[in-house]
Amino acid sequence: MPSRREALSLSARLATLLSLTGLMPNLALSREGVYRAAFEAHSLAELSRALGVQAPIESRELVLQAPDMAENGSAVQLTASTTASGIKRLLVLVEKNPNLLAALIELSDSVEPSVTTRVKLQQSSRVFAVGLTLDGRCLFAQKEVKVTLGGCAA
Repeated sequence: MPSRREALSLSARLATLLSLTGLMPNLALSREGVYRAAFEAHSLAELSRALGVQAPIESRELVLQAPDMAENGSAVQLTASTTASGIKRLLVLVEKNPNLLAALIELSDSVEPSVTTRVKLQQSSRVFAVGLTLDGRCLFAQKEVKVTLGGCAA
């Protein structure tokens, strides 16, 4: 029999999962609220809690293409793709930026699970591509990108 804490944690994860999939649209924790909390996260642990997913697992099924060195961090091109089945969301994370989450892309079965985007890098940092499945699994790939001129200066 699960403890009270385990039961509350499980129900919170289930509610988050249902709200993210649109199966429970009248939930007080709205989809936009979850996304806002995710974009405001400053660590991978905060992001995992905001999205209600398990701890990330490094996977060869997820591929991140990024330059080894970026001369200007204001527009660094990244490509994330996956061969894993069941990926419904791709995220791009930049470890040393003010906000960890740089992009969140919703996928469907009719979309090829490969995206290219440009992100700003404040400084040299590890960049992550994260794939989320509906069952709460979290896969990731990472790469170190060196930046000679930061792109997030005010």
